Amino acid sequence: MGKPILGEHSRLEVIIKEACDFKNTVDQLLKDTNLAGVIGTHSWKEQFIEAVTVSAGNDDEEGQEQRRPSCFDYFMHILCIFWKLLFAFVPPTEYWNGWACFIVSISVIGALTALIGDLASHFGCTVGLRDTVTAVVFVALGTSLPDTFASKVAATQDQYADASVGNVTGSNAVNVFLGIGLAWSVAAVYWEVKGKVFRVDPGSLAFSVTLFTIFAFFSMGVLMLRRRPSIGGELGGPRIPKILTSLLFFGLWFLYILFSSLEAYCHIQGF
Repeated sequence: MGKPILGEHSRLEVIIKEACDFKNTVDQLLKDTNLAGVIGTHSWKEQFIEAVTVSAGNDDEEGQEQRRPSCFDYFMHILCIFWKLLFAFVPPTEYWNGWACFIVSISVIGALTALIGDLASHFGCTVGLRDTVTAVVFVALGTSLPDTFASKVAATQDQYADASVGNVTGSNAVNVFLGIGLAWSVAAVYWEVKGKVFRVDPGSLAFSVTLFTIFAFFSMGVLMLRRRPSIGGELGGPRIPKILTSLLFFGLWFLYILFSSLEAYCHIQGF
């Protein structure tokens, strides 16, 4: 008669499944919140206390007793104490919603990069290395180490490899397009005001850029190959492909330095 009655099945089983997309979003928000709590600072006093405090190198898991600093931790602290104290003068992250920290940090890094370039040039003159060799070895290594550590953090914290790979390509794009373009534009305007023509001899840059472009296309091919399901991803994956990829990229860097140095000393013909 249209009335609800108890049917044949008297029990109901409800299965609750988590949504992967929503879970990933929540995990990322929690990770960002925890990271902000770890790297965030509230005052200069707190920053100087952290700078002079010796902490363990690796963070311990939750629920475990905090590990005491080892001899290596004390050695690294003494080695880096100058830089810790120097960057403790950077404004805390709470000022101007972090913009003060960002602007001052970028300015200090830029000044240190210019200092590294001058020191590398003097070092090359002292040991008898040409500026081309010191540029592709010491200056490039010193200016790219911050990008390397930033890519490492992005690789361990982001769900995808886009942040890690994009950081490397984006930083090099800024170096090439903004760094060279802005510097050359200022120089061109300066010499134009002086009434002179701005002209720079090419030197051996064409060979190094061509070699770098070839290796860059080869590296992109390796990254595309690692996207295959059998490998598992652009970063990480099974042990053997991971080690082989690392050795391959290190080998490309070594070959780039080797051929650029041989061309700079006229052991091989450039163009």
